[in-house]
Amino acid sequence: MNKTKVLLILTQDVLDRARVLAGKATAALKLPVSLQIVLRALIEVGLKQEDRAVLLANIEDQAKAVRLQRSAARRAEPRGN
Repeated sequence: MNKTKVLLILTQDVLDRARVLAGKATAALKLPVSLQIVLRALIEVGLKQEDRAVLLANIEDQAKAVRLQRSAARRAEPRGN
């Protein structure tokens, strides 16, 4: 298995919801389920649904949020001569 490390920056709300899901999965499966396992599963399932309108809308929202953050960061940079 080829492994690559990835840094994810998530909101606290998303992280909390993933932790809750890990807890529910642990109870339902009677197996230890880590946050990492939950995030990997969510990514894999999401990638299989690439033609879904909801997924595409979420991707659009994420891309627009990143664009706004980068734009705001550029405006906040001190302009020097």
